[in-house]
Amino acid sequence: MYPLNYIEPVFRPPSEWKSLILQVTNGCSWNQCSFCEMYTAEQKGFSHKPIDQVRAELMQLRADGLPVQRIFLADGDAMTLSIRRLTLILETIREIFPNLQRVSSYCLPRNLMHKTADELAELKALGLDLLYIGCESGDDEVLQFINKGETFDSSLDALQKIRAAGLRSSVMILNGLGGMNYSVQHATRSGELMNAGQPDYLSTLVLSFPRGQERFEQGYAQHGGRFIELDQHGLFMEMRLLIETLDLQKTIFRSDHASNYLVLKGILNRDQQTMLDQIDQAIHQPHQARLRHEAMRGL
Repeated sequence: MYPLNYIEPVFRPPSEWKSLILQVTNGCSWNQCSFCEMYTAEQKGFSHKPIDQVRAELMQLRADGLPVQRIFLADGDAMTLSIRRLTLILETIREIFPNLQRVSSYCLPRNLMHKTADELAELKALGLDLLYIGCESGDDEVLQFINKGETFDSSLDALQKIRAAGLRSSVMILNGLGGMNYSVQHATRSGELMNAGQPDYLSTLVLSFPRGQERFEQGYAQHGGRFIELDQHGLFMEMRLLIETLDLQKTIFRSDHASNYLVLKGILNRDQQTMLDQIDQAIHQPHQARLRHEAMRGL
């Protein structure tokens, strides 16, 4: 058992399954998105872990001889920490595990508002390599409905800073986030944001409500909107519009999260037509498409 002092629950991106999850913060500094319930438990109030504790945990890992090749900085947005504190964390990691392959973290676009590309480049030189950006949507109206606290412009600014610093970005878009009324604008503006930002990785998952959708619907109503959940066919139509809108140079695309009915993988735009054909089959010949059974889906 790793000698780490976790405050549960702890989350990570699916692609970080081989990484050591190093909790340098607890919870999420924003924690107001109406679709997200990851950090709503009482013990998940936002705080940061003292650097001495981070060092002690890493030293114990090394003393125990546990193999550490990758580290993911948890919780929800470790990049909200100051450049000074992030530098201390990365220097400590590099000192104790000098042969580490990479360090990654979740990152809200607002986390980078007061950080320059040059400062981010300094973090890259210390081992930070990949930032997971939950853009969710590129449409300002939908972003307001879900209380994301971000805009098309704030997300684009973050993506451009990441690219200028030489870091890699992995963006998440939520299929179904706009519901029936705002599906078209959600898909097209999300595609336009990706075209402007050119992320290294792009993935989608389907909007899910494991604890019910009352809180989400209230968020819409508070801003004068009305959410009508998309059915499977509507999700496929929205996904088709998103893929059709994308004009990417060399972005690795994945839509293989457990919430998705249809698994899509490829490089965009090289594999754009192949993906559109797969979506068309799911729309027009669903019984012949290889769709994930409802019982096998999850968040």
